[in-house]
Amino acid sequence: MKFSTDVSSSRRKARKAHFSAASSKRRTIMSANLSKELQAKHNVRSMPVRVDDEVTVVRGAFKNREGKITACWRSKFIIHVERITREKANGATIPVGIDPSKVVITKLKMDKDRKKALDRKNREKGAAEEDNMGGVD
Repeated sequence: MKFSTDVSSSRRKARKAHFSAASSKRRTIMSANLSKELQAKHNVRSMPVRVDDEVTVVRGAFKNREGKITACWRSKFIIHVERITREKANGATIPVGIDPSKVVITKLKMDKDRKKALDRKNREKGAAEEDNMGGVD
């Protein structure tokens, strides 16, 4: 059942929006869950991935492999993780593309923008502010 008239429930339109999304939208699409420790520390469930984040693969052939993100291909919706490679027929080694939803971020590369985003997404702080806005009784 459709609740919002502003959003289409058409599979066709959803796929078109996904694959023709701008780079800024692709950033949020390419998000990964935080590890349980980071979730408890920051009160945030997921963050967009970026180069130099440390991740653990939780699905697929490379399950339980850890490494640092070396590349984020927004055009392909994939990331490259160090030491996760395969060998081509001619002997060259190439990095394997991994979907960001199949990894868990274990260590965040912190800078002022990342810290600001974590503060903005902090669910505990948001709930406390909503309680304070109740007004005078």
